[in-house]
Amino acid sequence: MRAVRIALLGCAWLAACAQLQTTGEKSLFELNGRIAARYGQESFSGNVAWRHAERADEMLLSTPLGQGVARIVREGDAIVLTTAEPKEYRAKDAEALTEQVLGFRVPLEGLAQWVRGQPAPELEARGWKVEYLERDPQGRPTRLRVTYPGVELRLAISEWK
Repeated sequence: MRAVRIALLGCAWLAACAQLQTTGEKSLFELNGRIAARYGQESFSGNVAWRHAERADEMLLSTPLGQGVARIVREGDAIVLTTAEPKEYRAKDAEALTEQVLGFRVPLEGLAQWVRGQPAPELEARGWKVEYLERDPQGRPTRLRVTYPGVELRLAISEWK
């Protein structure tokens, strides 16, 4: 998709912002890892840094070389996605927004449950499925595959905080 190609070419802006911002709300988890997305004839692979709190999220997607592609921030019901161009997009639904801007859906809210190995019935009701491929000694998922018709996301978590 055009938006992803432009983002990959113009990633200098987000590369300077490659650190997660601190918020006043205590994080329930922070993770770093790799993400791969396949959607239609397109694909993306890169790094992910994600901080999740009860009413807030911040997810940074970057190329394998660490250049920023997108920053997704949720505060309450508001979602802001900033691309490397930089352009800002706003919505109340992370899935629709990420599909519109990046070309593939990211189920931010339910994914926070799945990465912790918890059920996410609201995602399953909308057609998402999860497969746990590997866990760490504490039982936390370290590799998972999340699918939706036409979309496959693979997440390999290398660090939990």
